[in-house]
Amino acid sequence: MSENQSVSPVKYFISGGVGGIFTVVTGHPLDTIKVRLQTAPKPGPGESPLYKGTWDCAKKTVAKEGLRGLYKGMGAPLTGVAPIFAMSFFGYGVGKKLQQKSDDEKLTPMQLFYAGAFSGIFTTTIMAPGERIKCLLQIQHGQAVAKYNGPVDCIKQLYKEGGIRSIYKGTGATLLRDVPASGMYFLTYEGLQRLMAEEGQKLSLWSTIFAGGCAGIANWIIGMPADVLKSRLQTAPEGTYKGIGDVFKQLMREEGPLALYKGVVPVMLRAFPANAACFLGFEIALKGLNWAAPNL
Repeated sequence: MSENQSVSPVKYFISGGVGGIFTVVTGHPLDTIKVRLQTAPKPGPGESPLYKGTWDCAKKTVAKEGLRGLYKGMGAPLTGVAPIFAMSFFGYGVGKKLQQKSDDEKLTPMQLFYAGAFSGIFTTTIMAPGERIKCLLQIQHGQAVAKYNGPVDCIKQLYKEGGIRSIYKGTGATLLRDVPASGMYFLTYEGLQRLMAEEGQKLSLWSTIFAGGCAGIANWIIGMPADVLKSRLQTAPEGTYKGIGDVFKQLMREEGPLALYKGVVPVMLRAFPANAACFLGFEIALKGLNWAAPNL
């Protein structure tokens, strides 16, 4: 993202959508493993855990369901991901624009964080139902008869069970995750790009990949605990929890603080390549738009 070029929220919207598609295709298998580790039942006395770790979860998923099992639930994020990332980058563009007194003003690191946090609010309205559907589809462990036949069937059943409120279950948890995590995400990316430029390095494909990958890791270091709570809340049967606070209390009582980072290995394995791909797609699309429609 060029610092001396006017921020165009419209271009950020289109380019963010392209980046989002790059992200899902690259990172979905590890996201499936993450959700399965986060929502695996607690083993009883003398019982072995369902999964010993990331690799064991991957092996069991492929053995039971084939490679397609790793891509379960991808329809929901792939359908929604372009608008989600488009809204995220659009929100970031608007957040930057609101703080700039002139088109070429260089924002402080804190202002970049605020702009990123602002983008997290933009995405939640689309992200929350998409995440709920994705998680419910991902935890279907190759049953003989799956409860949901796909994203559309999942929406229908959720609506029948509890109306719109059921579809939007976990919105507060999604907001709790995405606002601070998005702030750190965009701050890390622009901060590293700025740092590399100041050190005299020419910003290139590799600097974009490096900064984008690091942004993904920073995002999940901040967002992981809220993501665990969100996954538990969104996949639990109705009436299990009273809300996000109740999920937190039960988790602390039964499993302790380390449970807030369940699934962290596949998340971090996924974070670098998926977000490097995201910013690569974003920058390619942005450059193309700047060339094709400079005044947009």
